[in-house]
Amino acid sequence: MNEKIWWYLARSTGIVAWALLTASVLWGLLFTTKLLSGRPAPRWLLDLHGFLGALAVSFTGLHLVTLLGVSSVPFGVEELLIPFASRWRPGPVAAGVFALYLLVAVQASSVAMKRLPRRAWRAIHLTAFACFWAATLHGVTAGTSSDNLAMWVAYLAAATSVVFLTMFRVLAERRRRSGASPGPARVLTPALPPPATPNPAGLTGSG
Repeated sequence: MNEKIWWYLARSTGIVAWALLTASVLWGLLFTTKLLSGRPAPRWLLDLHGFLGALAVSFTGLHLVTLLGVSSVPFGVEELLIPFASRWRPGPVAAGVFALYLLVAVQASSVAMKRLPRRAWRAIHLTAFACFWAATLHGVTAGTSSDNLAMWVAYLAAATSVVFLTMFRVLAERRRRSGASPGPARVLTPALPPPATPNPAGLTGSG
C-alpha cells in the first residue's frame, strides 16, 4: 500500500480515537453533574457511554496497526507499547502509550465491573481523566495535524469543556455535602458511570 495512505490512515484513526475518548469523558461528566436532566437517564443513554469507550479502544488499536505500516517513521511493536522506547519524539509518543494503557484499564474495569470491588472500580474509572489529558498531550505534541487550526480549536474546546464540567461537578458535590445532615462520609461518585450492561464490543483497541 502507498506510504501516504498508511500515513493518512494513522493520522485519521488517531484523531477519531481521541474524539471518541473525549466524547466518552464528556458524556460521563454530563450525567454525573445532571446537566442533561434531573431525572434518571434512560438505559440506552448509559449504554452509549460504554459504547463510546469501546469504540475509542478499537480505533486506538487501528491507530497502532496503521503506524506499523508507515515506513518513514521507525515504529515497531516495542516503540508503540513501551514508553520512551521510540526514537521519534519519545516524550509525546510515551504520552500516547500511557493513554493507551489507561484507556484499556478503564474499559476493562467496565466490562468486569460486577466482579470488582466497588472501591477498586471507582479508582480505576477515575483514571479516565488522566487518560484524556495524556491523549490530548500526545495529539498536540506528536500529532502531525496539530498545526491545523481546526485541530487546535478542537483540542481547546475539549480541554475547556472537561475542566468546566469537572469544576462544576466538584462544586456541586461540595454544596450537596455542606447541605446534607451529619453522617458517615460518602465516597465521591465516579466521574464516569458504568455501562448498564457488559459491552458486547469487548476490548480491541488518543492519539
